[in-house]
Amino acid sequence: MVYQASHPQSSRTDRLSITFGALADPTRRAILASLMTGPAAVKDLAAPFQMSLPAISKHLKVLEHAGLISRSREAQWRPCALQAGPLKEVADWMEHYRRFFEESLDRLAEYLQELQKKEKKNTRRK
Repeated sequence: MVYQASHPQSSRTDRLSITFGALADPTRRAILASLMTGPAAVKDLAAPFQMSLPAISKHLKVLEHAGLISRSREAQWRPCALQAGPLKEVADWMEHYRRFFEESLDRLAEYLQELQKKEKKNTRRK
């Protein structure tokens, strides 16, 4: 569903779009995983990747714009830290769909059980 700009949840939807856009890249997801252990310097975040510091910096800017990380300044060190708020919004948004799929799978399981019961009855009659 696409929300109109006047829709009350349009700003939330826009934030979700930005968050999903940031999470779409595997490098950015790996950076977020690294930050789960605590703040880290850009050079430390760049170490596992075969890319330049400016390229990593671009990824960090996308993550920062999405609100997924924060960057501070401590002397010459610019540590990055994970900000989980946008991830909570994604989890909340996905909860509705999780319930939908669970209910659908429950109905499918009930249907399959009925089919198995009918099959057993038919097998006994033969």
